This record gives sequence, C-alpha cells and structure tokens, in this order.
Amino acid sequence: MSSTVVRYQAKPDRADENQKLIEAVFADLASRRPKGFTYNVFRLEDGVSFVHVVVEDDGVTDRDSLQEVPAFKAFVADIADRCTVPPLAMGATVVGSYH
Repeated sequence: MSSTVVRYQAKPDRADENQKLIEAVFADLASRRPKGFTYNVFRLEDGVSFVHVVVEDDGVTDRDSLQEVPAFKAFVADIADRCTVPPLAMGATVVGSYH
C-alpha cells in the first residue's frame, strides 16, 4: 500500500468554502464508487487546517484514481488561492490501521 498525506491551511474567510468543495468530492465518490483507494479528510480544531490522507490498495487491478474524479479536479483547481499555507504532500507508511 502506498499512502499520501497532504496538509495545508486555508484562509480563514475561505475555510468553509474549502470544506464545501471537499464535501462535493465525497458526494462524487459516493456516486461513482471508485475502487483501489481510501480517502479521508480532516478539518482540525483550529478551523483552517486540513489534512487529506489517501491510501492506495496495491492489490487492486484497474485501480481508479482520485485525480480523475471531476469534483476533485474542481477542488484542486484553485486551492493555492484558498490557502495561507500551501499544500504539502508527503508519502507515508501505514504503521497500523483499524477499520
């Protein structure tokens, strides 16, 4: 499994807009039901920090890509304009997981 963690801070006046765009991504995912990855997003208690976690399942053939989901494309299109601290993506290793 490969994982990516992305963190950033939205501008205070655009954090709610950012969340609405993220919610649209999850609505799109729910209707499309892509396979091969899990996706979680957290809004931290400061109200402006967000953490996205994508875990790709290497055992799935013909895996779908989050990057190809239209609502995700719309979300990332102007993310730099919504942020005070730009997105920083880092690869990560899953140490443990409980579902």
